[in-house]
Amino acid sequence: MKTRREFWQLCLANAFLASLPSCGAHSALGMRTLYQQDLPNITLAGWQATVLELTFPPGLIAPSHHHPGFVLGYVLDGKYRFHMEGAPEAVLSPGSVFYEPPGHVHLPSGSASATRAARVLAIAFGEKGKELVTAP
Repeated sequence: MKTRREFWQLCLANAFLASLPSCGAHSALGMRTLYQQDLPNITLAGWQATVLELTFPPGLIAPSHHHPGFVLGYVLDGKYRFHMEGAPEAVLSPGSVFYEPPGHVHLPSGSASATRAARVLAIAFGEKGKELVTAP
């Protein structure tokens, strides 16, 4: 894909095709489910989705924080050290998907490599006009 616009057009096309009755188009596209997560029982009225590309240089550690809303993330490149309070720390590879529930503390995280950055695509869902990230 050449542009982000083409990427989002493909995403929307896939979402549309997924809603159609099975007609063989799914197999032609090579569509597969990467991750499924139950979401919090909330209304999304007055909310928005913010798509972020995060780059964690080697040695940089992001501090503890939480999100008033929830986050779905996808590791694009490198090894990403991911740790939520109350859960074991994990090192995620490209193609890994993660979920951060509303209000849960995301402990310090970053690249798991001393020489290579980690890149993550994060979709943060939150109320319009409010901060996406706050201190714990």
